[in-house]
Amino acid sequence: MSPTSRASESPAATRWQLIAGFLIIYVVWGSTYLAIKWGVATIPPFLMGAVRFLVAGSGLYAFTRWRGAAPPTRREWRDSAIVGALLLFVGNGAVSWASQRVNSGLTSVIVATVPLWLVLCEAWQGKRPRVAQVAGVVIGLIGVGLLVLPAGGARTGAVDPIGATVLALGSLSWTVGSLYSRTSHQAKPAALAIAMQMLTGGVLLTGLSLALGEWHRLDVAHVSMASVLSLLYLITFGSLIGFSTYMWLLKVASPTAVGTYAYVNPVVAVLLGVALGGERLPKLAWIAMTVIVGGVAMVSLVDARRRATA
Repeated sequence: MSPTSRASESPAATRWQLIAGFLIIYVVWGSTYLAIKWGVATIPPFLMGAVRFLVAGSGLYAFTRWRGAAPPTRREWRDSAIVGALLLFVGNGAVSWASQRVNSGLTSVIVATVPLWLVLCEAWQGKRPRVAQVAGVVIGLIGVGLLVLPAGGARTGAVDPIGATVLALGSLSWTVGSLYSRTSHQAKPAALAIAMQMLTGGVLLTGLSLALGEWHRLDVAHVSMASVLSLLYLITFGSLIGFSTYMWLLKVASPTAVGTYAYVNPVVAVLLGVALGGERLPKLAWIAMTVIVGGVAMVSLVDARRRATA
């Protein structure tokens, strides 16, 4: 998720380039949830996020400037800082922290509620939603309720309520940041703006990590190889390749089509969590996932029809 670009600047893309791009945001982003869970197993969550975005952002910033990009203006830094704070510091920071309490599959399902938040935020801005969109939001929120509410005599729901709340707030922050990015003044090319957002998110996560004492609690000798490899994967594939591909797709494909990742990622994440992460989901969680993804799909399909008839 990230700032959109003007359609008039969109270069042509071949069918195979589009297929490759969608596969990347479907599979790579779907796999990052398990990578984050493995990473925070032995690396403090905010410290891991700080390293991830500082390394990726620094490399991408240096590369784009070396390629001839103009120095960013104060206004561009300000707007990128706001987007980076909302998307990466709060949004991704929430995912990293909650991954200590919620398994990767269910984390991705709750994060997939971003399109639902988008409808609510746009309604708050005065954009009247259609009846089917309202229905989709209600269905999606019912699915979230199924995850966190006690059922079948259990004292807790299918997912930790505190973790679910943090993820929901992170998703809301991501939505607000995405809406803000539509009208914000971002640096050109898009890769430079992405780098600036990553640097801002990384700096803020570093400050939070220091304030919480994560750096002092880190025991390098006990950091597992799985956590190290996960961090490298998140830097390379999750941030540099995945994030950049997402930005490119926003320039060459419709936002609605790109937004389909929201209900594909949970399926990929759940399957990887079960197959590779040893995660087991209760029956209620499977039902809730189906309900949430159904609600998100309903909202996205209504938005697609609205754009087609506009």
